[in-house]
Amino acid sequence: MALSEHEQRLLEQLEQQLNAEDPRFAHSMASSGRSFSTRRIVLSALVGVAGILVLLVGISFQNIFIGVGGFLIMGASVYFGTVRPVVGDESRGKGQSVPKSSSTPRGGFMGGLEEKWDQRRQGEP
Repeated sequence: MALSEHEQRLLEQLEQQLNAEDPRFAHSMASSGRSFSTRRIVLSALVGVAGILVLLVGISFQNIFIGVGGFLIMGASVYFGTVRPVVGDESRGKGQSVPKSSSTPRGGFMGGLEEKWDQRRQGEP
């Protein structure tokens, strides 16, 4: 179902407000096409195999500490392979502050939404 022109304008305004208020969150919510990095998955698989080998060495020497270490290595490799890397904002990395939008007097993105909701409610009989 297609959006009307008014709904498209409202959606664009909400997107602009979100980008102005929290550009890092807006960037993380944007669809990037690929969700996992092939490099991270391959590296994680290699570290996981190394963890299995350490676990087997621990079993063969009957040393529980080496076995637990191998298990922890395997767990860390799965975690590393499945978690997305944090994308840093370039402007924050250089010591610059991100300007905040002062168009909403209630403070923030949610304040603007609440204000629009109140205006819509007041317009109804």
